[in-house]
Amino acid sequence: MPTELKVLGACPMDCPDGCSWIVTVRDGEAVGLRGNPDHPYTRGALCAKVNRWLERAAQPDRILHPLRRTGRKGEGRFERIGWDEALGEIAERLDGVVREHGGEAIWPYWGSGTLGYLQGLEGYAGRRFFNVLGASAHDANICSAAGSAGMTAAIGSSGGMDPQDLAHAGLIILWGTNPLTSGHHLWKFVQEARKAGARLVAIDPVRTRTARQADEHLAPLPGTDAALALALLHVIVGLGAQDEEYLRRHTLGWDEFRGRIAEFPPERAAEITGVPAGRIAALGERIARTRPTAIRATQGLQRHAGGGAALRVIAGIPAVTGDWALRGGGVASSTSGHVHLDKAALWRDDLRPGPVRTLSMSRLGEGLLDVRDPPVKALFVMAANPVASTPHQNRVRRGLARDDLFTVVIDPFPTDTADYADIVLPPTIQHEHADLHEGYGHLYLAWNEPAVAPPGECLPATETFRRLARRMGLDEPSLYDSDESLAEQLLASDHPWLAGITLDRLRAEGFARMSVPDPFLPYADGFPTPSGRFEFRSADAGLAGYVPPAEVADGERAARYPFALISAASHEFLNSQFGNNAELRRRSGGLTVRVHEDDAKARGLTDGQRVRVGNDRGAFEAVLKITDEVRPGVAATEKGHWAKLAGGANANAVVDERDTDLGGGPVFHDTRVEITGLPRP
Repeated sequence: MPTELKVLGACPMDCPDGCSWIVTVRDGEAVGLRGNPDHPYTRGALCAKVNRWLERAAQPDRILHPLRRTGRKGEGRFERIGWDEALGEIAERLDGVVREHGGEAIWPYWGSGTLGYLQGLEGYAGRRFFNVLGASAHDANICSAAGSAGMTAAIGSSGGMDPQDLAHAGLIILWGTNPLTSGHHLWKFVQEARKAGARLVAIDPVRTRTARQADEHLAPLPGTDAALALALLHVIVGLGAQDEEYLRRHTLGWDEFRGRIAEFPPERAAEITGVPAGRIAALGERIARTRPTAIRATQGLQRHAGGGAALRVIAGIPAVTGDWALRGGGVASSTSGHVHLDKAALWRDDLRPGPVRTLSMSRLGEGLLDVRDPPVKALFVMAANPVASTPHQNRVRRGLARDDLFTVVIDPFPTDTADYADIVLPPTIQHEHADLHEGYGHLYLAWNEPAVAPPGECLPATETFRRLARRMGLDEPSLYDSDESLAEQLLASDHPWLAGITLDRLRAEGFARMSVPDPFLPYADGFPTPSGRFEFRSADAGLAGYVPPAEVADGERAARYPFALISAASHEFLNSQFGNNAELRRRSGGLTVRVHEDDAKARGLTDGQRVRVGNDRGAFEAVLKITDEVRPGVAATEKGHWAKLAGGANANAVVDERDTDLGGGPVFHDTRVEITGLPRP
């Protein structure tokens, strides 16, 4: 009789839902995968992408052995080599870089291909190794740096309310977020609130899957969200609906901020945002009379020049109404701010021989082409595909094509970035290794138990760095800690919210909710800011307000490039992961760009036509879709397409390497383009 096991694990994808899953293993082979029905957030369901996980793991293009480049950089031609040869070459090259240029000439470039604390971004697999070498630090800023900085300036943390408590709201505003595509488990709690009478409002430049299900949809121009938020507050204050007692006891800088609110009546905000003043006033009145109001605000609205300011002002709405003190009220952004694992013990930045510079993940082209003293001579890419996912795609390619740059890529698939590597190493993927996870959209930790043996010569990233450290003769004992020991060091935090959560418990139960109070109202009586209050004005960030988008609001640039481009998440891909899955590519329909009928007519464009979407940084080709899902002057496309599978470029060919106002985040949605028709075949 065949033996069958059920192995508890966790989804590693860059998604707030952080699902708990169960792998069915029969005679050593993974034959089934499902969401864990016992997990209060997952509730037995996975998404359309992750449902194809086991199929993805068995794809014929999976890399199972170390590879060495044989062609020119970017061609993607390699030969198979052994681990001993691969590690020997890497060790020799890294030694040479350190001797000639110093450790800072090495850039360990981590992405969010897995969010595990051991194997991926949260723990920066290999960080101890690179610290010992004195490598440059990596600022993993590409997802939510601006929003986290804005929230922290306001409330002292990125944490916000528990998203599960949306179920207790009387009004829910989904602001710049599309959970039915990017984190659909939240929808259960939205639906619970709606059944109890709550109203759902979506604020998004595009009428997304989620916006189509809402009771109301407001479509501001990209990057103008803070102006809209200030106008909503103008209405609330005009009605006398502010909670004066809460403002007096728990906020700082209210009188100054109230003056700023006065500058943004709905009529002015309508001119800035393109949302009619009457609709702004109506929503402001609804917020004024509805307690509690919950706002879900995630990555979408922060990827422009004023992204930090936007989250900061939006966080001010529940400070004015007092909703931060109510269950079901406040702003839900990223619950990572509530996770107090001992990251310092895992990372061991104290192992660095001295201070090191920090290089920006979202400015890879600049880092490879312009940085000096020393220049980057070795790049180590892990769980990332920056050619497909990073701004200014053409600059990134030029940097990766440098003959004097030694590049190692750890990736299970031959991505656009792997094509530029000198050495490619094959990693295990989630159901083949151990890892510890949080979910940045809930308050649970999870343990991922390896369910099956790795295929081919694939190794966990932790083991890869243990072997590389040994090959380089590094004698720091902590470089050789086991995965279980690393997890125990993380869990050794003395924070009370982690009380009772041990590795043994997680391995037995699969997941555990942090020991937070019930109900969870972390800001009812104060905030973890320097003043202990919500800070409308902070010492570091000044007075909260509207910071306009740089490119979208540039009239001169708008004359040349009349479309404000949104490149949001695809329903079929997660960032660029699954971008090589044949079925999900088929479902995606290929790279498209959506425009309003008026804009198409003005250019003589027709539905289904191939078009060029471009500016002075580059261009990509797409199929035109005419729709009323976008307003005139806005174009919408999808991120995540592999460039080499989409005609050679994707939306990041037109995005600039610029920083947001706070946090140094990227500006994917602060981009202007022109769209022109291509000759028909």
